[in-house]
Amino acid sequence: MDPCVVYLAYKYIIKKRRKRRWSVHPINSARNLRGTYYTLHKELRRDNDKFFNYYRMSIASFDELCEKLKNTFNKDRELIQGFAFEAEEMLSMTLRYLGSGCTYTELHYSYRLGVTTASLLIPRVCVALWRTLQEECFPVPTEQRWRQIAQDFAERTNFPNCIGSIDGKHCRIIAPAHSGSLNYNYKNFFSIVLLAIADSNCCFIYIDVGSYGKESDSMVFRQCSLFRKLEEDTLHIPKPEKVAETTLPYVLVGDEAFGLINNLMRPYPAKNLTEKRRNFNYRLSRARGKVECSFGILTNKWRILHRPMNVMEEVAVSII
Repeated sequence: MDPCVVYLAYKYIIKKRRKRRWSVHPINSARNLRGTYYTLHKELRRDNDKFFNYYRMSIASFDELCEKLKNTFNKDRELIQGFAFEAEEMLSMTLRYLGSGCTYTELHYSYRLGVTTASLLIPRVCVALWRTLQEECFPVPTEQRWRQIAQDFAERTNFPNCIGSIDGKHCRIIAPAHSGSLNYNYKNFFSIVLLAIADSNCCFIYIDVGSYGKESDSMVFRQCSLFRKLEEDTLHIPKPEKVAETTLPYVLVGDEAFGLINNLMRPYPAKNLTEKRRNFNYRLSRARGKVECSFGILTNKWRILHRPMNVMEEVAVSII
């Protein structure tokens, strides 16, 4: 192509491009006076119920997270796009985004900051929180901890030697650019997979996030760090023990999507079930239901998981 034509086309595009009218939009310049954090947030702190409804957590939990965030950033204010943000304000925006399922544009109008600023701030806080809380919330269980989990499962679901309920959840995303069908799952939408293990209290004890939506739960499981540790026998899982008159290993319980391995139990196929196998499937289903309850609690609390996330794939992983 003629270089002159290319140059003229380029000049035409530049000329047509909308010129920026303000360095800071008047709406955003009033952030310290009319932004949600500087108005509503202080009023919410006077009412525990309203605060919990807005942020999906108590005032005490919010303050604890805020202190951890300050320690992570090692300074009172974080500079983003030329604007200084307090850790408390950043946490306020992030929790509102995650809890309400709103968009960056909605945050722009309520908190009075630029859409681009919001898109940089939210992932930064999510990454900081994960780095701060990962070891505290997901420590590697000791043998004593595995035994306690198994005892709780036996009492609540009547399934012995169960050390966790495992399943995958497809978290909706807008199709990433140039990704083809990598994230397109069997449910006919684009997603990334959250693989999780929950105890009998519906609390997560292990998660793996980021696999493509097209991959099955079994494939995701075989690619995660937990599977490698199971094969290497480095998870401190107790040795098989006698239950009634049979020696049984300690196992995770999953659905039909998972393959049968030493420390993972799945139900019998539905065809030609005997009475004993039907009872076994029922007991296993009760234990396996704990992780499904965990997913329900998670999505009900954090409404961002109710809609497709219109963010880059790595940002979606940070959010989850």
